[in-house]
Amino acid sequence: MGNMHFRANVAAIVTNDADDVMAFERSDLPGQWQLPQGGIDDDETPLEAAWRELAEETGLGPDVVDLVSEFPEWTAYEYPDGIRKNGRVGQVQRWFTFRVRDESVEPRPDGVEFTDWKWVQRRWLVEHAVEFRRPSYERVLLDGET
Repeated sequence: MGNMHFRANVAAIVTNDADDVMAFERSDLPGQWQLPQGGIDDDETPLEAAWRELAEETGLGPDVVDLVSEFPEWTAYEYPDGIRKNGRVGQVQRWFTFRVRDESVEPRPDGVEFTDWKWVQRRWLVEHAVEFRRPSYERVLLDGET
């Protein structure tokens, strides 16, 4: 099997005052929705990675969103066999929750990873995330109530 490992990753939950969540539609899988997320670089902390990924994928930054909380544990998921690459069997994630300062704030999906966005209820996002990510989404978005 070789050097199989889990990739360290972060996910960013962006909420509003009604506790809706900003969901993003994947460009490669229309109809699949998720949160901004990405790998942690060697020279950054998980929080720094969360701010970087949020900016890269949505254009949102500390000028329009505030950090609210960090989920207290790592979550993990395995990739299905067909998408394992670079020796990675899955990802372990740190989750950060941000809140928009103003309801009129609109992200700018990067057009590469995401093509669209909308405010959704937490349960809707869990149900519309790619299947192998759903247990992690459910753990943090519904059980954890960040």
